[in-house]
Amino acid sequence: MHTENFFPKAYEPLTVQDRLYKQWLEQKIFHANAHSSKPSFSIVMPPPNITGVLTLGHVLNNTIQDILSRKARMEGKEVLWLPGLDHAGLATQVAVQKYLLKTKKIDPQTLSKEEFLKIVWEWKENHSQKILEQLQKLGCSADWQRTRFTLDAAYSQAVANAFIRLYQKGLIYRGKRMINWCPASQTALSDEEVIPKKIDGVLFFVRYRLFDDPSVSLTVATTRPETIPADSALAVHPDDSRYKQFIGKFCLRPFPKEPIPIIADRRVDPQFGTGVLKITPAHDKLDFEIGTEHNLPIRDILTAEAKLNCPEVVELHGLDRFEARKKAAELLSSLGLLESEQPYSHVVGFSERADVAIEPRISEQWFLRYPKTTEALEVVKQKIISFFPSYWEKVYEHWIKNIQDWCISRQVWWGHPIPVWWKNGSFVCQLESPGEGWKPDPDTLDTWFSSWLWAYETMDVETRKKFYPTDVLVTGPDIIFLWVARMVIAGLEFKPSQTEDLQQNIPFRKVYFTGLIRDKQGRKMSKSLGNSPDPIELINKYGADGLRFGLLRIAPQGQDIRFDESQIEEGRNFCNKLWNACRFRNRLGQTNPHPNPWIHPKSSFSHEILKKVGQTSSLLNEAFDCFEFNQAAITLYEFVWNEFCSKFIEAMKWELAFDCKETHLGAYETFDYTMSIILRWLHPFVPFVTEELWQKMGFGRSSIQFEKWPGEELQDILRKPLYDPVASSMASAIYEAAAAVRTLRSLYCPNLNQKVKFFIKKEKELTDLEKAVFSGLIGASSVLSIDVRPLVKTPAVLTPLGEIFLPLEGLINFELEKQRIDKELTRLKKDLLLLEKRLSDEQTLSKAPKEKIEDWKEEKNSLALKIKKLEEQRDFLNDRTNR
Repeated sequence: MHTENFFPKAYEPLTVQDRLYKQWLEQKIFHANAHSSKPSFSIVMPPPNITGVLTLGHVLNNTIQDILSRKARMEGKEVLWLPGLDHAGLATQVAVQKYLLKTKKIDPQTLSKEEFLKIVWEWKENHSQKILEQLQKLGCSADWQRTRFTLDAAYSQAVANAFIRLYQKGLIYRGKRMINWCPASQTALSDEEVIPKKIDGVLFFVRYRLFDDPSVSLTVATTRPETIPADSALAVHPDDSRYKQFIGKFCLRPFPKEPIPIIADRRVDPQFGTGVLKITPAHDKLDFEIGTEHNLPIRDILTAEAKLNCPEVVELHGLDRFEARKKAAELLSSLGLLESEQPYSHVVGFSERADVAIEPRISEQWFLRYPKTTEALEVVKQKIISFFPSYWEKVYEHWIKNIQDWCISRQVWWGHPIPVWWKNGSFVCQLESPGEGWKPDPDTLDTWFSSWLWAYETMDVETRKKFYPTDVLVTGPDIIFLWVARMVIAGLEFKPSQTEDLQQNIPFRKVYFTGLIRDKQGRKMSKSLGNSPDPIELINKYGADGLRFGLLRIAPQGQDIRFDESQIEEGRNFCNKLWNACRFRNRLGQTNPHPNPWIHPKSSFSHEILKKVGQTSSLLNEAFDCFEFNQAAITLYEFVWNEFCSKFIEAMKWELAFDCKETHLGAYETFDYTMSIILRWLHPFVPFVTEELWQKMGFGRSSIQFEKWPGEELQDILRKPLYDPVASSMASAIYEAAAAVRTLRSLYCPNLNQKVKFFIKKEKELTDLEKAVFSGLIGASSVLSIDVRPLVKTPAVLTPLGEIFLPLEGLINFELEKQRIDKELTRLKKDLLLLEKRLSDEQTLSKAPKEKIEDWKEEKNSLALKIKKLEEQRDFLNDRTNR
């Protein structure tokens, strides 16, 4: 059994992952049993769009969901992690249109609706399979048998039924209102689908002459002179003393020339521009509100494509809105009405999907008045639903309190049809056609109108009875309004539990918001910037476990993440460290599947690692309770790499080499016990390597996923305590002393294989075993006890064991060592001088990125520290040779 073939020298993830995942699927480990007597745990996967491939955001989100699911299984719960895919109406339609133009040279506008939808369904079948396969490559333990799609027949019917029910309650209505219009996608958008962006524009100062006295004019500051033909009035604040005398009079619109009233309205900001606002009710939301209240005429001069429709002004008619802006400025200038232009940075709404400036536009659409908003606010305030981090509760509260009616209709072909039928200008709301001559509503529903039902309409009645409400939702804060808040409202409105119990109708009990992943320079990742790595390539390079663990270690709760591939490499190295630790134990003989270190004599080093097990368990419990997955990963890394591998295993090697075998069996049992815990702790984070090692170490015959999560029993180690505190303290002192001595010897004897003699003026008495281990850890040929300091000046370090001296006689050639130090000092000082020159050059600093400058400063500090230490060494050697 203990052969290299059984336990290869290195962990090779690509040979392990597919084999293990296939076994898990065959064993149906991930399938949730709705009839199980176990306590339930459930998560619904935020359904990825069928528009693309796996991103690092998906990796982080799904890794966290997988950690929660795998840990819950090990805690003895029946786990449902329900996966699915979103049809993503507008996003998919745009993606397919681009695909047709780019690869097939087909103009989508030449296709009929039926032809286009056939192509989209083919796209869906191809892309959805790829996305699911990529999630499986990552190791996701979702119940793939329950995979749902937002355009499945049953789900589509549920969406239509929700519309009908809300319409019948008077919550859905059709109306002509100001909406956000995307000229590129030719559809309405909700407020939440509009991204505010700061742009550099121009503020145009335009004169409007008084109708009865053209020698007097009011100056208006506007960023959109192309909309002047749609002006219905000028407005001023009623208390603005500059303009009170003009209220009620008329001025001349520059073009087409026509008198328009000057009105007073308290919504006008006297501090903006000149304090005079031009009112264009058809092209601005505030203007629409003011115009409606003052009964102003509405002039719509923009087409759906955002081109000027104004035959009266031939110079502008037919131009694109941005071309018309330039032309309008030229026209105003030629009329002597353009007073000035100023650079102006301001915020403009952009379409989330098409990334073009939206147009406020009056349009007849379907709208929803949100129900249950009071209750939706209360369930979060009362902590019936908890947010992690908690500060998102304030953001959620602000949105709920300022909620606007939701425009739910979209002018796209791909999506859920609106269950409305039209005939002769009248309509009925129902599933089936009323009969001959009735035509379906041409629009589709907003994608989010279907996904707000996701938490429960993905489940059948039996599944819902067992697994609803779900326990956790893992998502991004960018969709807190688009999805999270709306799911809360839907659960409270539609009552999926079929009871009036508020706590049984919420969609989830906890919401964890991930951070946004950025590159090292802090930029958002995107294909256009070329800074977004392909997760599958990273998996092929570092393994799925390496990617998962490496990414999680740099993902603090609620904070944006600076991605660095070196962290993924560290994740792989960690898996290799774990592998090598198990391989070391395997070479020593058979492991005990049920280890019990407490029935054997143990060394102080075994007592110390058992204490660390108890302490680490407490830290992990605290991290999981607070949803600090990043902190949990860091805690495990520190324990496994530093405490277990770098300290305990190294000490164990020298313990086993010691002649007295009294504690050997205790060391084996302690190793096996600790490793069995480590593998179970780590399994949710790195499922493949832990499964493989669990089997190879012989800890169990079945999958590690069925093993018990190390829980309450580990707290007994500290509470009882089940370790010797005195022995543990001695081991801790030895480790600390060994680290200090290794640092000392590295200054004078970099060759770690060379055995070195030490003196110790001791403060603690060591056993023979502890002396042997300490000597081994520091690479000592001998450690001799002394009562007084050496007469000759000797390098020394103060440790918990006492003062330890490193005699240099016979160890180094003093003259050669001084020459080496002088040579190294010359090189380092040259590098430091170059850095100081760079950091004092204003021109260089003005061009360099902020992150680069910080790197230079850190490098400068590091060089200065190295120089200081080398100078101290040289001074010491000079003292020795000059005495």
